[in-house]
Amino acid sequence: MRSAERAPRLRGEARDEAIRAGIDPLTAGERPTAIVVAAALCTLLGITNVILWAAGAAVTNRPPAGLVLGFAAITFAAAWGLWNVRYGAVLGFQAVLAGTLIIASLSVMLAGNLLAVVLCAVVILLGGTLFWKLVRVLARMQAPGQEPPQPSA
Repeated sequence: MRSAERAPRLRGEARDEAIRAGIDPLTAGERPTAIVVAAALCTLLGITNVILWAAGAAVTNRPPAGLVLGFAAITFAAAWGLWNVRYGAVLGFQAVLAGTLIIASLSVMLAGNLLAVVLCAVVILLGGTLFWKLVRVLARMQAPGQEPPQPSA
């Protein structure tokens, strides 16, 4: 006989309810660290893109101004949505982040030197950490206009 009896493992809906009960909703005006980092990243990406374009930096051909400014506008709108803790903005940022993580993971196979491997590893590590932290933030948020699912009788 064991000296310390464990509580039985919860399964199914009981487990989901126990997890939901342990999550505190975001308070008004609260900005978790992951949201601040994501908003700063979007802002930095938009500013850097415009500055590099204005300085004449280009990988192959110089992109048109409308494309660069349009991309910057999208990143600034995403930063605004993240800063104001909008559910759709967080979800959209996570989708872009997931795509970045997949591309970085696949790029390791094509890396031609150690620097490229290290760069991919850094993107995967930091991006994956931010993605995971944003999952918790999404759990604390409520989608606008949606009520939590009610158990069926």
